[in-house]
Amino acid sequence: MNGIARFALRAAFIAPLLSACAFIMSASFAAHQGDAVQDPIVFTDYRREKPGTVHRITPQDLPQPYATDSYDNGPYIIPRPAKAWPLAPEGFKVELYAEHLDNPRLIRTAPNGDLFLAESEAGRIKVLRGVGPDGKAQTSEIFATGLRQPFGIAFYPLGDNPQWVYVGNTDSVVRFPYRNGDLKARGPQ
Repeated sequence: MNGIARFALRAAFIAPLLSACAFIMSASFAAHQGDAVQDPIVFTDYRREKPGTVHRITPQDLPQPYATDSYDNGPYIIPRPAKAWPLAPEGFKVELYAEHLDNPRLIRTAPNGDLFLAESEAGRIKVLRGVGPDGKAQTSEIFATGLRQPFGIAFYPLGDNPQWVYVGNTDSVVRFPYRNGDLKARGPQ
């Protein structure tokens, strides 16, 4: 029996089995729908969330297009509360490695251990190297500037001796010549 015939035979056997499974699942779902409690309040918050409660939202529950004003409820930064600090497992400690960063978005580790940091608002890539006695970076240098909200960093080719650092901007991907250990780009993008 060739491969096509075997496939057709399997399909002929499996299709009714799948249909039966779908019927059983839909019957089971319908039976459990009767157990659910329909909350009359459609839009709510976590306080009304309980197992078994259903919030059914229909198109009639939604406001008409442009009936409400647009609202911006974005995040904002607040100062760290006094003595607020991450807890670490026994035998470990948490230290502040770098601060005063401008919208840090991504960190990538270079083959030599340097940390390449994309600062999106500043439009730059920063390199952090080493750890001082105070737990902070021993060296902090700007590798490249003039970028457009960078958010991605990759070393190429993979391995111990990359030749390029690729940076993903919001509108392009650029590369800089690189040798392991460089703190500044060897040339323009």
